[in-house]
Amino acid sequence: MTTFPDGFLWGTATAAHQVEGGNVNNDHWEMEHAEHSPFVEPSGDACDSWHRWAEDLDLVAGAGLDTYRFSLEWSRIEPAEGEFSRAALDHYRRIVDGCRDRGLNPLVTLVHFTMPRWLMHDGGWTGPKTGDRIARFAEFAAPALTDAEYVATINEPNLMAVQPVIGAMARRGEQITGLPVPDQEVAEALIGLHGRTMEVLRGAGSRPAGMTLVGLEYIDEGGGSEPLRAARAAMMDQFLVAAEGDDFVGLQIYTAQRFGPDGLVAPPVDQQTLAHGMERRPEALGAAVRYAAGVLPGVPLLVTENGIATADDDDRIRFTEDALRGLAAAIADGADVRGYVHWSLLDNFEWMLGYAPTFGLVAVDRETFARTAKPSLAWLGEVARRNGLI
Repeated sequence: MTTFPDGFLWGTATAAHQVEGGNVNNDHWEMEHAEHSPFVEPSGDACDSWHRWAEDLDLVAGAGLDTYRFSLEWSRIEPAEGEFSRAALDHYRRIVDGCRDRGLNPLVTLVHFTMPRWLMHDGGWTGPKTGDRIARFAEFAAPALTDAEYVATINEPNLMAVQPVIGAMARRGEQITGLPVPDQEVAEALIGLHGRTMEVLRGAGSRPAGMTLVGLEYIDEGGGSEPLRAARAAMMDQFLVAAEGDDFVGLQIYTAQRFGPDGLVAPPVDQQTLAHGMERRPEALGAAVRYAAGVLPGVPLLVTENGIATADDDDRIRFTEDALRGLAAAIADGADVRGYVHWSLLDNFEWMLGYAPTFGLVAVDRETFARTAKPSLAWLGEVARRNGLI
């Protein structure tokens, strides 16, 4: 039996734009419908979780998990600058209450990639007014989050800083291998926005708060040490350093990046998952956690996402079991990890890749929105009940 620490959290996750549907007032909806859009399809109704969130919570609790991660949609709460919807905020407050009613720990993300259209058209993440705007949003939202277990400020700011680079490459028709180096101006802006948000949450007496980051295993294939160090410094190190003093850091770990003398090396074709170009690498979870724990020895860690895009649910179980064994070994060696949240609860909208990559523990009928639990959901629930692996 491989066991996890007492009180270890076990859960699964969604994000507003990927599951709610009808988020017509944010930047991604506009980009999805733009001429020559890099998105293969629009999000549309997504999984209709705006209306079916209670059913989603029942699936999580019924499986035996104890934690549910979800996000707020800023553009619903502040559809025009300075015009706040108390009804929209109350919707998310009801989800927090719904979690508690079912014995679930709510882990709430304030900003998960999307921004309101009015912000996109007036500076975006790097605009001179955005710090004040995100602070105002956090101040309005904070009272609804008093019963959250954890609050994440910004989801994957390191990946958000890569997105403009990927988008430009896609528009130029360039092949994308792995994650390119983030746009440094965007990276620094997002780190600053995280800091402003943390100030507001602490002033409001919020629950433990921090950011979530993409974590990667970095592998030198021979002669790649210099480009590896440069990539890790840009993608990981500057963000981990910025998280010093936070209440926790969330790590979202899926894969590895390999480096040779000329930079990134593409994974073998037979190891690529349905998320195009992503290597099937369960060992990445333990490796990335160990690295983060070494950089931030005093900051608790949460695995806020981990999973695989596959149509083979048996392989999802194999992948997750292997990943969890690596995580358990990292914890045994001293990493302070407080929980594991699987991505994702539902087969949902995976951004530019649309609905083709299936990460979910639950399948969703694209016509009726009927949910069908996969065997992997019950399997993860049993792991949670045992708090360990046989």
